[in-house]
Amino acid sequence: MPRMAIRPIVTLGDPRLRMPGREITRFDRELATLIDDMIETMDDAPGVGLAAQQVGVDLRVCVMRVDDRLYEVVNPVIAHRSGEEAAWEGCLSVPGFRAWRLRAEHAVMTGRDRNGRNVTVSGHGELARAIQHEFDHLHGEIYIDGLPKDQEILTEDQLDQRLREEARARRPKPGFRLRKVRLPGIDD
Repeated sequence: MPRMAIRPIVTLGDPRLRMPGREITRFDRELATLIDDMIETMDDAPGVGLAAQQVGVDLRVCVMRVDDRLYEVVNPVIAHRSGEEAAWEGCLSVPGFRAWRLRAEHAVMTGRDRNGRNVTVSGHGELARAIQHEFDHLHGEIYIDGLPKDQEILTEDQLDQRLREEARARRPKPGFRLRKVRLPGIDD
């Protein structure tokens, strides 16, 4: 078995990130090695998904790991999207930044596995987001491309600070105590 390698991740500004993927027609050892390297790279980063463009390869293949389940999809197609869900989203190719991004809440991706067999990946929430995010990469798009023009993009430190402030605002103030209120006619 060939040894897997961690490949450098292509980041924003590198033109290889914008390359639309070419259809894969040969399901051979070279493809299997690419997929193994992508998994190793994604897990090392760590990340939820990785598309071939993110390692500088202009092919239509992506890998995702959500809830400890690994997905490998070659020549994927989005077969279905439904609902809407907004969440903070980031990208290994745009390191250190996050943006609030609206995506479909449910997505279904079809394609082939490394051996050319049909596969279907269907998911809600985080898996649906990963499906759409990686599919975009395979077409030379990045998650920030789909943001409204006035949408803010935060550094991870800014987002952490905002989330801490929001959590603090939801907590009861120090010294706050619940007290029983006597209701006339009910508590008599």
